[in-house]
Amino acid sequence: MLNIILFGPPGSGKGTQAMKLKEKYNLAHISTGDIFRAVIATPSDLGNELRSYMDQGQLVPDELTFRVLASYIDGHDLLKSGGIIFDGFPRTIPQANALDRFFAERNSNITIVLSLLVQEEEVVQRLLLRGQTSGRIDDNNEVVIRKRMQVYRDQTLPLAAYYSDQHKFIELKGQGTVDEVFELLCREIDHLLPPTV
Repeated sequence: MLNIILFGPPGSGKGTQAMKLKEKYNLAHISTGDIFRAVIATPSDLGNELRSYMDQGQLVPDELTFRVLASYIDGHDLLKSGGIIFDGFPRTIPQANALDRFFAERNSNITIVLSLLVQEEEVVQRLLLRGQTSGRIDDNNEVVIRKRMQVYRDQTLPLAAYYSDQHKFIELKGQGTVDEVFELLCREIDHLLPPTV
């Protein structure tokens, strides 16, 4: 079973690459944003709790984020699939600790963390371009984008050391065509697969 975390700043191409990897390796794809939207769309106490944070523009607390994620993984029997690709999760050390505990309790683990390296100026340009086509308000404002990059550096980048200590962290060039980056990712994943006869 392959459990992969795609790591990198906003706009590094995680979502695009996750969808391609999902297809090639038959993985379940987990994007916390998509899961949050699905939970909120179905009336429930959990959905109401999530909505209260998101409506105020606040970050959803680690504990609640993980509760939603664990419920989703168990509810969809994803640990019985060929593996999971995490797109944009975990974002903090407490989330990574919770994810490790979750997998350990189910006799599984994170296999590898693939980090897409993209220079900040490239990220800013990509997100501004995406903002023109996606309708996402947070991608239309350079000040907001740079704040998101600062949050990434402060809260998420420390995960590089966390997973490096577990010998699971690999950095890859995230600049280039979608296919060039995909090829780099596949090369790393293919090393983890049992040899075919």
